[in-house]
Amino acid sequence: MLGVEFSPIQRIIMDLSFNKIHMKISLDLLHILDAIERHGSFSAAAAVLHRVPSALSHAVAKLEDELDIQLFVREGRKATLNEAGRALLDDGRHLLRAADELERRVQRIAKGWETELRIAIDTIVPVERLYPLLERFYAVGCGTQVRLGHEVLGGTWDALATGRADLVIGAPGDMPARGGIATRHLCSHSQFVFVIAPQHPLAGWPGPIPGSELRRHRAVVVADTSQELIARTLGVLEGQNTLRVPDIRAKASAQAAGLGIGHLPRWLAEPEIAAGRLVEKELADPRPIIPLHIAWRSRQPGKALTWFLAELEKPEEIAALAVGL
Repeated sequence: MLGVEFSPIQRIIMDLSFNKIHMKISLDLLHILDAIERHGSFSAAAAVLHRVPSALSHAVAKLEDELDIQLFVREGRKATLNEAGRALLDDGRHLLRAADELERRVQRIAKGWETELRIAIDTIVPVERLYPLLERFYAVGCGTQVRLGHEVLGGTWDALATGRADLVIGAPGDMPARGGIATRHLCSHSQFVFVIAPQHPLAGWPGPIPGSELRRHRAVVVADTSQELIARTLGVLEGQNTLRVPDIRAKASAQAAGLGIGHLPRWLAEPEIAAGRLVEKELADPRPIIPLHIAWRSRQPGKALTWFLAELEKPEEIAALAVGL
């Protein structure tokens, strides 16, 4: 990189990273430096590493000679890293941790456990409902990293189709015409209630509200997160003005602020109704029932995905996820 100056130690680490110093600095040497620094002397480090002190002294001296720098200040039997040695070890410890993680990662893969499992959840499903499941998964001790993400409407299907997720929970409606996706019914999307702010003009409407009247008022909708598939919209009438928000909680707060009308899942609407921030109204045309799915990429699943799918077959798990949906 033109115009950038690197210190001698930075150049050493860069060379090590790109394997350009013919392995003068090995992981074994970094382990030796680490042990000497932690235990204060070559003899103490040798005891921990089950080696003779002369072997450690020879290895360090050879490294110092090849790099043409001193790494330690030696005072009798005590060895203390100098500035160059400290810089080398500080960055070298990153390499040791990376090598250790790489070793564990390879072992996990060899045993069939994924390095990472990506789970996408539609925003109508409270993410907190997954925490007990995650706690049990972590107790297995497999080391698979779990990444949770939110998607909206068709974005759940899109996340599977584009490879952003391995498992989705709460995917609504029909599966897209894409191969490689398997599904399982979660619940029927039926426990939605139509709510508006007490100060909204429709709050005083007598009896069921007809669609012709709804069309005259702004609907608050959650924006579909699809990147490639066609975006979906629910609860919007033809010609109706909309306010698009990023998630279901933002939809609830926007409706409570009187910015628009719309349906909310019962688990989210009931506390707002009880607090007087929203009121429930009846519609002349009931909202259609929409199925929600658990879906996953159907290629050969790893052990982590298989574990989650087995747990999500249990009736008690489905019931816990589906409350108020």
